[in-house]
Amino acid sequence: MITANDFYKVMCAIVPLYFAMLIAYGSVKWWKIFTAEQCSGINRFVAVFAVPVLSFHFISQNNPYQMDAKFITADTISKLIVLLLLSLWAISFKNGSLDWLITLFSLATLPNTLVMGIPLLQAMYDDFTQTLMVQLVVLQCIIWYTLLLFLFEYRSATHLIGTQFPGPAAASITKFEVDDDVISLDGRDVPLRTESETDNHGRLRVRIRRSTSSAPDSALSSSIGITPRPSNLSNADFFSVNMPSQLHDFNNAVAAGAATDVGFGQPSASPRLSGCASSDAYSLQPTPRASNFNELETTTMRSPVCARSPVSGDGKVHRQSSPAFSGARESSPAKCLVEERQGSKDIVESDKEISFRDSTKVPMAEEAGQREVVAAKQKMPHAVVMIRLILIVVGRKLSRNPNTYSSVLGLLWSLISFKWNVRMPSLIKSSIKIISDAGLGMAMFSLGLFMALQPRVIACGNKKAAMGMAIRFIIGPLVMSAASIAIGLRGPKLHTAIVQAALPQGIVPFVFAREYGLHPDILSTGVIFGMLISLPVTLLYYMLLGL
Repeated sequence: MITANDFYKVMCAIVPLYFAMLIAYGSVKWWKIFTAEQCSGINRFVAVFAVPVLSFHFISQNNPYQMDAKFITADTISKLIVLLLLSLWAISFKNGSLDWLITLFSLATLPNTLVMGIPLLQAMYDDFTQTLMVQLVVLQCIIWYTLLLFLFEYRSATHLIGTQFPGPAAASITKFEVDDDVISLDGRDVPLRTESETDNHGRLRVRIRRSTSSAPDSALSSSIGITPRPSNLSNADFFSVNMPSQLHDFNNAVAAGAATDVGFGQPSASPRLSGCASSDAYSLQPTPRASNFNELETTTMRSPVCARSPVSGDGKVHRQSSPAFSGARESSPAKCLVEERQGSKDIVESDKEISFRDSTKVPMAEEAGQREVVAAKQKMPHAVVMIRLILIVVGRKLSRNPNTYSSVLGLLWSLISFKWNVRMPSLIKSSIKIISDAGLGMAMFSLGLFMALQPRVIACGNKKAAMGMAIRFIIGPLVMSAASIAIGLRGPKLHTAIVQAALPQGIVPFVFAREYGLHPDILSTGVIFGMLISLPVTLLYYMLLGL
């Protein structure tokens, strides 16, 4: 039975976190203390130092030789059940799709375990829960976020191949070579192009590289502050703001349709978020991306993707390009921007010809039917070839992620420390502690800044928001409870498993969704609105489980 003292103990642990978030929200929304650029600096500190050090601190203190096998197995099985059911739905049903599989998997299985889970569960069910939450954090960072990133890159790879090698031609691809400066197959920041060679047996070898012809020229780039940058993804549970005013004005002028913001001629998957909201804190290079992100915006433009084939060793030339992009490479950067601005007006004026089907904007039935016929004939390279391609880009993204290093280093140190009883020197331990102590509060402060810079709390509409909240706070805990009971968890551990599954949405899935243009409005709502209602929801679960 939950007593008044138990309830007060939980409130003492969780209210300070919400206080930090409220102070940050008021500092931007009401008191105008921080500008967008200043918020970016705060959030970059949190992304690059505070949360990675916090992760290292918790992981390094956890004994990996005493992992709770049942608890970990229950969590793993619950995620695999969700993934399996969504996969069957995507394959077997007409309205199923990889896009919704990724989004629904994120909503159902990936909560904010590090920032919210550890203090909340520790207050509810005692200190042993910290060890359990740290174990979940390790698995989440190393396995589940990597799997999510793999799914996003697979989606991007299929779009790229379908655009550049339509029909059965893609099946003859035997090797992909990816230039060192290509860190994603999405092409939203920097458009991509392909070069292919055909051997005597009709097999294709494809090289993927950044498109220099469709990127802004140096003069234009310098005038609006755009330069190429590496991946901006991190496993830290927050993200940053980095949108200079001149860049924000430029994006408004071209209706957020700069050529560097969309890739492969595919429409954006959903409306975009605020121009002040970007995930640039997740990059170690502080250069803002060229596009802004507005929930109220419903227009999309297309960016040229070039495909060119050099002469192969046997003198044969094989050209692969999509007709939609013919002549794109001959267009000047300035002309591209003008045409896309005009294109945005045409789309707005011809609103009646555009409709939503799944997450993609589709023209009228005739063109949609033609696309479905082409898609039905589309082939893909051998699975081994695809997996190798995706592993290359996923590895590059992870190598640019501060939290990857902190998690791996923390795990390595814990393996050494608990194996041979080695203690960390006091000088190093104190240095880490002073940053990690700030990490929790600063992460919540950063989340408050993010909330304040969004035009709306519910960015995706009431219907989708209700669906997302039901999946996050009802479906997820139900699947977790079923898996936990089946494994044999009972008592406080069972309660811990259920409550942690009802934590608010983690921000990392939103960062991925934002980066790849896949339902970012839904994930943004899950983060913001989910954080607001998570306190009463988790308290309700706590009281019901204590009866």
